[in-house]
Amino acid sequence: MENKISAIIMAAGYGPGMKSSLPKAMHKISGQPMVEYVLKSVLDVVNSRPLVVLAGDAEDIKEHLGDKAEYNHLQERESIDQIVVLFREFLEGLDGHVILMEGNLPLITPDTLRDLVSSCQRGSYDAVVLSALCDNPQGYGRIIRDISGNFEGILEDVEASSEESLIKEIDTSVYCFKVSTLLEGIDRLADMDPENRYQISDFLYDLMGSGGKIGIHTVYDSTETMAVDNRIRLAEAQKIMGQRINNYHLERGVTIIDPDNAYIGPHVSIDRDVIIYPGNVVEGHTTIGRGTMLLPNNRILDSTIGRDTEIQNSVILKSRVEDRATVGPFAYLRPGSHIGEGVRIGDFVEIKNAKVGKGSKVSHLTYVGDGEIGENVNIGCGVVFVNYDGKKKHRTIVGDNAFIGCNTNLVAPVRVEDNSYIAAGSTITQDVPKDALAIARARQVNKEKWVIKRHKKETEENQ
Repeated sequence: MENKISAIIMAAGYGPGMKSSLPKAMHKISGQPMVEYVLKSVLDVVNSRPLVVLAGDAEDIKEHLGDKAEYNHLQERESIDQIVVLFREFLEGLDGHVILMEGNLPLITPDTLRDLVSSCQRGSYDAVVLSALCDNPQGYGRIIRDISGNFEGILEDVEASSEESLIKEIDTSVYCFKVSTLLEGIDRLADMDPENRYQISDFLYDLMGSGGKIGIHTVYDSTETMAVDNRIRLAEAQKIMGQRINNYHLERGVTIIDPDNAYIGPHVSIDRDVIIYPGNVVEGHTTIGRGTMLLPNNRILDSTIGRDTEIQNSVILKSRVEDRATVGPFAYLRPGSHIGEGVRIGDFVEIKNAKVGKGSKVSHLTYVGDGEIGENVNIGCGVVFVNYDGKKKHRTIVGDNAFIGCNTNLVAPVRVEDNSYIAAGSTITQDVPKDALAIARARQVNKEKWVIKRHKKETEENQ
């Protein structure tokens, strides 16, 4: 019979050290809330839906994680270590083993949790405490072992003597229990203390007193169990997670010129032979195609970038850029933009909810909003797709092989047909037929010797 494994993730704390109105577990590392990293590691190990414990006003965690977990709420902000007793109903529906852990341990890996459960199963333990060896154990409870090296207890940091404070093996607040054992312990302690004012360590001491068997599983990379409870540790965790993510891509054939200055999210997919220069921030569910070069200082979010593309000093949000395109410097692709194969999007160009066809060029100082540009089109400097009439947005359609002269205003809704030309400085309010030249500007008038006459008049007036 398969041994059931589940988990309780305690994500109800706000953490005074964070100095924030945001729940502690919702603070982000590499663009993703800490609790999402924890849940992902847990889901790789368990075979039933875990329980996430929330504070009464922490619905944002539930909304973010969705149906990957079950949820229960504390009506008040109880101590994290009291939560298990408040959710007997969840435990009674389980058998096998349950992992207990907090939601602010974003660096813990599935392998460590799997080894913890395996240790509990192989050793037939009633409970196993996950410990770590920490060079700076300040703030953590210390693991106390007996003369044989077996678990004897957990000593809180504030209670440790000067000698005991030198112990470097810490309690990580991650445990694996037999469900039946934990339920029995809850019942015994509830009878002794009806107000349920006790901590996880009390379960362990009670379990030892009743003849239970407690083991210790040590993880030797203490960074995995770093509890993020202030902004300093948040920054430290960000650095470690960033290194993990960057190393993952480096091992798979991506060149990151300065890994300490490239920020890549956990859901980003990057093909081999991509080169990433310093200052790039790549977030969300972004995909980067083979051979693409991200020159310095781009931000790319939830976008698809094709092969052999070059992007520099630009922002790309929820858009698609096809193969062999170039974007930037200083371009801004807003959501809904689709840049075709071989397209050139140049400096200070903004594209919004628009499609630019294969081989077209939008080179300088241009706004393309709510438009569709065909193939092999040239858009001159300073062109504006005038898409908003004060109440509604309208679309502009430009056909294949069209040429739009500099400083042209295309007032939507308007259509420019294939092979047509628009003279520079025009304001186009009507459709332009195929193969036509549109000129929509005042005729130039030169007044000979006007400046001389003006100066003469001013001189006479001043006499």
